[in-house]
Amino acid sequence: MDDLTLGERELDVMAVLWEIGDGTVGDVRQRLPAALAYTTVLTILRNLEAKGYVSHTVSGRAHRYRARVAQRAAQKGALNRVLSRFFSGSPEVLLARLVDDAGVDAADLREMAERIAGRATKGGKR
Repeated sequence: MDDLTLGERELDVMAVLWEIGDGTVGDVRQRLPAALAYTTVLTILRNLEAKGYVSHTVSGRAHRYRARVAQRAAQKGALNRVLSRFFSGSPEVLLARLVDDAGVDAADLREMAERIAGRATKGGKR
């Protein structure tokens, strides 16, 4: 699942599952940022299950859905795609854009430098 790709609505549904742990279609639907029909949410969950990103258990008449993919894995996949497509694979160019456009300041950069230094002393990349 290294090539985890989520559409906008799929990401919305996954975000709910990451937040609540597990839930029925109704539980997920209630927490979505956009008002979607029950059948739409059900279809999204079924598609996510077919991709292997979600699983379900039967609880009475309802199905309870749970994310099978950690949020960190989705973040990693999304970041890799963004780096590849928009920044020629360069974390430095991405960081420069964040400094220029997203309000990353000197304190943020110091914190990042400390994190990088900590990784170097622990023996490499995670």
